[in-house]
Amino acid sequence: MFNILRARLHQQYRTYPFPEKAPVLSPRYTGRPQIKTSGCVADCTACAKVCPSGAISRSSEGRPVIDLGRCLFCRACEAACPSGLISFSKEFSMPASRREDLIVNSESFNTARALPEEFRKLFGRSLKLRQVSAGGCNACEADCNVLTTPAFDLGRFGIQFVASPRHADGLLVTGPVTQNMKLALLKSYDALPSPKIVIATGACAISGGIFRDNAEVNNGIGDIIPVDLYIPGCPPNPWTILDGMLRLMGRI
Repeated sequence: MFNILRARLHQQYRTYPFPEKAPVLSPRYTGRPQIKTSGCVADCTACAKVCPSGAISRSSEGRPVIDLGRCLFCRACEAACPSGLISFSKEFSMPASRREDLIVNSESFNTARALPEEFRKLFGRSLKLRQVSAGGCNACEADCNVLTTPAFDLGRFGIQFVASPRHADGLLVTGPVTQNMKLALLKSYDALPSPKIVIATGACAISGGIFRDNAEVNNGIGDIIPVDLYIPGCPPNPWTILDGMLRLMGRI
């Protein structure tokens, strides 16, 4: 027992003081993209051609448009753009309440809004989530699981992952929803007591990601069950996931 206490004192306090203090991110971290509003070369499609997930199109104003719901954050578009219009910042706060808010065509961005007041009265201090891996590669699942470690300590916000949808307030869904998992996802959603919330986590859950339009997937959950929070990324950074949850609960 003495050795355990001594080791604990040596380790000191490991939980990062988020959201009071912004997290320290790796120099290699790729955050929210930004697009300059002028300077695009006429008829240039270099960025769209190199995008592996078809996340880039061209706006009516003639500048690139990035769909964060499909973006893999590979930065190929940034390297390909001859005018340097596209850049990736270190901003980790990217979750959105509406699918259309994930469309980036400038340097501004609308972050997620809090749930309505009547929902926050129920979930504001305690949120139980059932995680459903709907055919994912386990990258998003791993970054969700790491939130339960001491560095993040998801439980200090009253948020917990539970074993059954019947004990949950909502679903956190990852993966493109394969045909084999569609029925399981629907049954999990139906088993949730009302009111219920749904969080689409990662490009696959939002749009199908790299697997989009494959015959064996359903291009995410948006056409299957209603979504309250979209968390982009491939996979999303744990800080991005936590930021979205806290914004949903009105804690940020």
